[in-house]
Amino acid sequence: MIKYTRFIGFASITLLVLFFASCRSSKYLDDDQALVTKVQISGVTPALKESSETYISNQIRPNSRVNLFIYNTFNTKNGRYKTKKIRNVGEPPHLLDSAMVDLSANQIRRFLFSKGYFKAKVEPTISVSKKRAHIDFKVDEGVPYQVRNIDRKFEDEDIKAIFEREVLPKTSVKSNTQYDAAKLLDEREKLYVSMRNNGYYDYVRQYMRAGVDSTIDGALIDLKINVENPSDSTIHKKYQIDSVYMTIRNYGTMSKKEPRRILDSAKRLLFVDETNSFRWKPLERYMYLRSGQYYSLREENKSYDRLYEMNGFRSVKMQFVKKDSNKLDVHYDFVPRPRMGNQIEGEYTFSSGMSGFNIGNTFSQRNIFGGSEQLEVKLRYGVLFDPRLAGGLSSKIFNNDFQAGVNLVIPRLMVPFHINPGGKFGLPKTTYSMTLQLFDQDKTYSNRYFITSLNYSWYETENKYHSFTPIVLEYRDGRLDSNFRNKLVQEGYQLYVRSNDRQYFGLGTQYTFILNGKKLNSKEDFQYFRGTLDVSGNVLDLISSLAKLPKNADGEKKIFGVPFLQYAKTEFDYRLYRNLGGNRQFVFRFNPGIAIPYGNNSKLLIFEKSFYSGGMNGIRAWQARTLGPGAYNRQSLSEDLRLNLRNLDQLGEIKLEANAEYRFRLLNNFLGAKMNGATFVDMGNVWRLKKDEELNPGGEFKFNKFLGQVAIGTGFGLRFDSDYFVIRLDAGLKLKDPQFSGADQWVIKHFFDSKEFKAQYYETHRPDRYNFIQYNFGIGMPF
Repeated sequence: MIKYTRFIGFASITLLVLFFASCRSSKYLDDDQALVTKVQISGVTPALKESSETYISNQIRPNSRVNLFIYNTFNTKNGRYKTKKIRNVGEPPHLLDSAMVDLSANQIRRFLFSKGYFKAKVEPTISVSKKRAHIDFKVDEGVPYQVRNIDRKFEDEDIKAIFEREVLPKTSVKSNTQYDAAKLLDEREKLYVSMRNNGYYDYVRQYMRAGVDSTIDGALIDLKINVENPSDSTIHKKYQIDSVYMTIRNYGTMSKKEPRRILDSAKRLLFVDETNSFRWKPLERYMYLRSGQYYSLREENKSYDRLYEMNGFRSVKMQFVKKDSNKLDVHYDFVPRPRMGNQIEGEYTFSSGMSGFNIGNTFSQRNIFGGSEQLEVKLRYGVLFDPRLAGGLSSKIFNNDFQAGVNLVIPRLMVPFHINPGGKFGLPKTTYSMTLQLFDQDKTYSNRYFITSLNYSWYETENKYHSFTPIVLEYRDGRLDSNFRNKLVQEGYQLYVRSNDRQYFGLGTQYTFILNGKKLNSKEDFQYFRGTLDVSGNVLDLISSLAKLPKNADGEKKIFGVPFLQYAKTEFDYRLYRNLGGNRQFVFRFNPGIAIPYGNNSKLLIFEKSFYSGGMNGIRAWQARTLGPGAYNRQSLSEDLRLNLRNLDQLGEIKLEANAEYRFRLLNNFLGAKMNGATFVDMGNVWRLKKDEELNPGGEFKFNKFLGQVAIGTGFGLRFDSDYFVIRLDAGLKLKDPQFSGADQWVIKHFFDSKEFKAQYYETHRPDRYNFIQYNFGIGMPF
């Protein structure tokens, strides 16, 4: 905690230095210059204020304090700016420029005009003091104009029919509403898309023209909208696809073989492969513009999306050539990605005084069978060091983890019967995977785990995603260290021994459904749902019953000499996203789950299938696997067991979590990224299904007690958004800790006298230490 306190103090001092240093930046300016330090707009309707601010020139917006400090550090000398300045370092001072002020005022006025405020006035007021300038754009909006009558004329009756069928029911341009130019543009765009989707390849947006008549008494206008015909015709032409050409380009090594050519006369399709490595049918499946069909912008975009999602091509282009008055030839042009690739990744980890690293390598081979399939071979090794262990560096290894995996992704559904989800909303995939894990924890536990699965994934609609894994075959060989095992038996932890020192087979099925997964990065209002179901052992139970397979000493049925798993597990993740305007967003999340072992091993769920609480994506004031179950307090363990059972004894079969988070923008430009902030409240826990006084006293779920065993944490987070990825730093503060009882659960009351509280906790829980604040560093949003 001392290190954390020093870090916070150092960071606070650094921010204060940056703040005051940037405030003194005006001393480097000439006497006739002024640094813009404040810009505001007053008198604008609240709903339009944020949009109006975007029309203020960037050259007269206040600088980022950090960027300006960096610029001044490298570009000043003797109280003046250097003649020769270092470019691309920091951000030059934004100086008062009357031309930019007038331009911004005019831009704001034009924006308000487009929103129906035809007589809006914008008067900038400038005040300068000590070389610092404040700009206030004072707005007099006037009375907004309302739409009285709308007169739409179409020179082509077919176009009128399309408009009335597809555009008119969705348009926002209506009588007795405030004029808004954006609504007219939206209507024009809707008609453009509808026309292009109905075969009108030549149609352009400029055929729709809108006129505004504001000569009427009062704040009223009439709209006159006219959709014209082409200048060289009395009708708009509807185009049909004639021939289709597919060409796979070879821009890599020169091939000595002649390009492979395949002609399908029935489909009027010519396939040319300069690489001699692709099959045309897997590609043609996602080329939705085919001979005999009318041109469609929707089908063109869908073809682009699916072909890029295959991940086999660096470039996909579609060109259309007019063959005669109403025919089009389509040319699909592909540039493949490199056939082989390799990626090395690494990270440094630290947790509870321990540190370590993970390193991984992923080898990939694309188009392995000629249909843009992708084979991945992944290797990963991680090690965690505990400085409290005696001996040299090799003796301080707390655990090490080696994983090897193979994935084969096929961009279609490989099933023994006819099914065609079509890929209308997303690329269907078949994935074969195998993973082997070798895990060892010092003088405690070793695990050998193998799993292989067959998975199908597809989109039912744009926002409904399904993932079905009909076969999940797994084998696990878990072994406790002999000395550690004997100690557990002597101290009465036989149930823990039986649940971890065991071998098993598993044969099950999994299913996942996701609603609105594609909207997670949007700012709109929506609800997200993810539900999973995992069932295992029923088929093996039926086989063992029919074949009368033998049982072990605990009465578990065995197959190939090893017991098999039998359980059902389900988990739900519901989220409510609400946009509060601009970059402000509120998110509520509810995440329950339950796992029930039954039949062949009904006593206790295995480690891999159990729930845990805490961590960077859950209750952030606790480290992962250090909360619960229920009111369980690790003081009931002996000191050496507390050391060896870390992250292994705080699991459960029931999980309840809820999170509420408010997100907002802090800085639009911070070292080239956007800096967002968040405040949050997390609550929840995990519980055991059955009472277990041996391993987790007080950890069972009871309806009359579980609410009192809910942990509560709060905190603040920083998110650095570079548009490509988000770097996240969250600090969670414990408020209510269920390992204590009664009023003592509200540990926040000890936050300001934490030294004594922590010392007392360490005496009764050593080597565990108590931290009020938990820092979480991660990539991506928590939910």
